[in-house]
Amino acid sequence: MPELPDIAAYISALEPRIVGQPLERVRVASVFLLRTADPPLSSVEGRTVRELRRIGKRIAIGFDDDLWLVLHLMIAGRLHWRPPHAKLGGRNNLAAFDFSAGSLVLTEAGTKRRASLLVLRGDAALEAIDPGGIEVFAADLETFRQALSVENRTLKRALTDPRIVSGIGNAYSDEILHAAQLSPITLTHKLTPGEWERLFEATRTTLQLWIDRLRDETSGAFPERVTAFRGDMAVHGRFGEPCPRCGEPVQRIRYADNETNYCARCQTGGALLADRSLSRLLKADWPRTLEELDALKRR
Repeated sequence: MPELPDIAAYISALEPRIVGQPLERVRVASVFLLRTADPPLSSVEGRTVRELRRIGKRIAIGFDDDLWLVLHLMIAGRLHWRPPHAKLGGRNNLAAFDFSAGSLVLTEAGTKRRASLLVLRGDAALEAIDPGGIEVFAADLETFRQALSVENRTLKRALTDPRIVSGIGNAYSDEILHAAQLSPITLTHKLTPGEWERLFEATRTTLQLWIDRLRDETSGAFPERVTAFRGDMAVHGRFGEPCPRCGEPVQRIRYADNETNYCARCQTGGALLADRSLSRLLKADWPRTLEELDALKRR
């Protein structure tokens, strides 16, 4: 799922292309995409784009008369800038937003249609869809600590809860926790003042690093390679590869459709975190440390 740095990259690329430009036409190819009926989708056609906003992991496009198009890309949705009036052939093309200079095309890979489009009117309607998490770059350390400490959650769950922190998901939470050298399963109520400082600084630094990196990669072009798995990430999606800090193989915890990647040496003091499916299978043979894992591999 595109997260804060990815959404920021999309917005940076869209602003010079569509702000101040009238939206000529909206074409929707999937009946599952549009989730609102009033105002009608046609109400934005012919109106000029005035601003873009990020609302959590959503992109909000603001028009004249306080009308808004809000896109939620979910897991597999992506945006593309195509020539004017680009065709919507193929099952993955869900919608096109036509401007004189080009068409913004929304695609979604796979068979599940989770991406959504809303048409809203007014700031109150935008606030109603905002999960309410804090904006990290607008918060100080104490605000950050208070938000994550409302409930005693693991750091992984706290960072990825949109009601707590805005815009962070599975990928960048892994990178943040690795940068902070903190275990993903450490409970928020157990953090020391020094660990809170490390986590706060790592969150801001990691997100800014990727905002800058993604912006530099495109160099004015439209971001066409938005992905949660990047070779230059430290741990996310790099199971079994060497940690860039210590060289030990990156470990993972798998659950449902997600996984958490971490370095046992840097983040958990060498302890291996139990993977639910594998620990059930191995039971007493589940390795608890990197040394036990190495011994198991040599059997």
